[in-house]
Order: sequence, then structure tokens, then C-alpha cells
Amino acid sequence: MIRPFLGMLLLLPGAAGDPPEIRVEKSAEWKADRGTVKRVLSAAAGELWKHVSEGKPPVIQVWPKGGPILLYRRGPAGEFLVKLDTGESYWAQYTYQFAHECAHVLAGGAPAKHRHKWFEESLCEAASLFVLRRSAETWKTSPPYPGGESFAPALRNYADDRMKKGLLPEGKTLAAWYAENREALEAKADDRARNQVPAQELLPLLEKEPERWESLLWLNAEPLPAEAPFARVLEAWKARCPERHRAFVGELALRFGLE
Repeated sequence: MIRPFLGMLLLLPGAAGDPPEIRVEKSAEWKADRGTVKRVLSAAAGELWKHVSEGKPPVIQVWPKGGPILLYRRGPAGEFLVKLDTGESYWAQYTYQFAHECAHVLAGGAPAKHRHKWFEESLCEAASLFVLRRSAETWKTSPPYPGGESFAPALRNYADDRMKKGLLPEGKTLAAWYAENREALEAKADDRARNQVPAQELLPLLEKEPERWESLLWLNAEPLPAEAPFARVLEAWKARCPERHRAFVGELALRFGLE
């Protein structure tokens, strides 16, 4: 979920591939070692940002409760503010929730006046699955804390359990599913059960070429009116993207049955 705030993620040179700076709120009750929490969250964010070649890595302040949500306002130094709904050593849950909010950060957290915010929510769900699955492999050899390699299977299991809940009905295309669910998606952007379906259908495209995550930097670059159709949202995104990402956005449009 996201509450919008003013201001896009600045596209500044000189920090390609660097992960965000994670600040774990010291006054919060984590019921876990804050240093370990910070390393786990940094590892999750890094699975996305390692594929981003533009933009200045943000600073993200994180709380364990009150969400999961990216707040509408910035901190006093311009940092993004994220609240999770976890704690203790539930590392798969930390990874799942934080990856979702990190994708919102990539998308700039811009207020969306149009009625297709569900699409960003679905991309963020895809980010959660992507990061869980990548982390399950990374943790086998490079865990964020000593002994963390034994937790790698739990990350993959968490992703597998989520993916069981978002399968397309047999024989149905994403375009057909979208036509049937369009009104419901527009009515409730963060319907997680529905968000899971396009998330899983788009996930293979992002796993095949992970540098496509960078395209989220331009997802909300053009403000659109409430009545804008979904095709217009994708058209604006494609127009704002660098040339290297336009074929990807075009492919997404075709998956939804749009020209």
C-alpha cells in the first residue's frame, strides 16, 4: 500500500547499482537485533537496486509496525518513510513487505489521480516475489548475517505459498482476466488477491531481464487525469521511459490485450 506524497525520486547520476541507505528506527520495539534487521532489509532492497543504473539511491527510514505502507510525507532530510507489519526474526515477512514498499519508492511515490493505481500495486507484488526468490538463492552463499544460509529455503517457501494464491484459471489469458476484473481493480487498488494475478503473470518478464525494474523510475513521470484509460497510463509510461525500456512496456500492454 502507498499513501502518496509530493516529489519524484530524483534521477541523479553517479550512484548506479548502489542500494538505498536503510535507517532502522531506534525508538521502535523490533524484538530483534536492529543491526541484523538493517542487514536483512538492505539485502532485500539491494536485489532490486542492483539492476538500476540511474537515479540517486534513496534513504529509507523503517518502522516495524503501522503498515505495511509507504507514507505520504518525507522525513526532515527528505528520506522515505516505511512502516512494516512484522518484527522479531520473521525474515521472509520482512523481505516480502519491504520489497513491495521499495518498488513504490522506485516508482517515486507520486500521487496518482487516475484510477489505475492497482497496476503499480501489482508491480510491487511482483517485486516482493522477485526479491524473495532471488534472496533464496543469494542467501545460500552470501547471507546478510552469519548463519543466514540455513534460512534460504524459508524465503523460497514463502514465495511459493504466495504464488499459490494468484494463479490464472486454466485456459484463461491475462487479457481475458483483466477484462473481467477491470472494474474491481479500479475500485480497490490494493486488493491483494487480485493484485497477485497480474503480479505472477508479469514476474517471468522481470526475472528474465531484471534490468527492467529500472523502468519503474518513469512509471509516474506524467500526471494523468482520473478518467484516463489504462492504455493511456501505459502509453505515457512508455513515452517517458528511455528507449531501452520501451519494448518491455509495449509487451506489458499486449499481455493486457491493449495496443
